[in-house]
Amino acid sequence: MAGGSPRHAALSARIVRALGASLKHGCEVFSGDLQIGFADSARYVYADATIVCGALRIQPGTKDVVENPSVVVEVLSSSTEQYDRGLKWDGYRRLSSLNDYLLVSQHTASIEHYRRESDGSWRYTAAGPGERVTLTDGTTLDVSALFEGVFELAGD
Repeated sequence: MAGGSPRHAALSARIVRALGASLKHGCEVFSGDLQIGFADSARYVYADATIVCGALRIQPGTKDVVENPSVVVEVLSSSTEQYDRGLKWDGYRRLSSLNDYLLVSQHTASIEHYRRESDGSWRYTAAGPGERVTLTDGTTLDVSALFEGVFELAGD
């Protein structure tokens, strides 16, 4: 969704920067401009940040809708939180390539992490100030560093 608050935009940019600085070879981080297609090919969505490892798999009949994200990050907004936790999450978790789904709060320094386990189930954890989120590939995000000074910016 375009037109987020300054806090939303700053958090999105910081996440892209932090992920990009620590990516392993063969992976690429993308901003919120990348479209993600769901398996039914009936719709696509935008996330605030996406990582794809390996070759991009583009949805047939399109030039710009990727089907194989490894990591998806959503910065929560009052107007989109229900969708991010509901229909979007329902679509994301059906993507066999997805290993990590992060929900980043605009109101508190916290990141919720859904991680796909080897049996296909999803494990939920939450991290706050002084803690780190560790993705499946070992990439870490420092919660305090991501949120430093961000609450001085207008949020939603």
